[in-house]
Amino acid sequence: MDDERLWLVERTYTDKGLVSLVYATTDGERYLQKQRSMNMLNLVDVTAAVEADPDSLDDVEDDETREQYAGEATRMADERDPDDAV
Repeated sequence: MDDERLWLVERTYTDKGLVSLVYATTDGERYLQKQRSMNMLNLVDVTAAVEADPDSLDDVEDDETREQYAGEATRMADERDPDDAV
């Protein structure tokens, strides 16, 4: 199965020096969460989109979250190229 494109929908900073990045499909149905250290982000760009194995994605359970992710992923897809640093 081909990889699926997901778009950045959420970036949360923790008090432990970590950044949580959430990428979602444009329909808001599926997502992938990544944890990165602040130090790592100084070395690697956060891109507008990532490609991921569909088997590694989680389902969005909450309707409100699904709508939020769909709106943000669609906006990001409309405004950015997948490799844009954001």
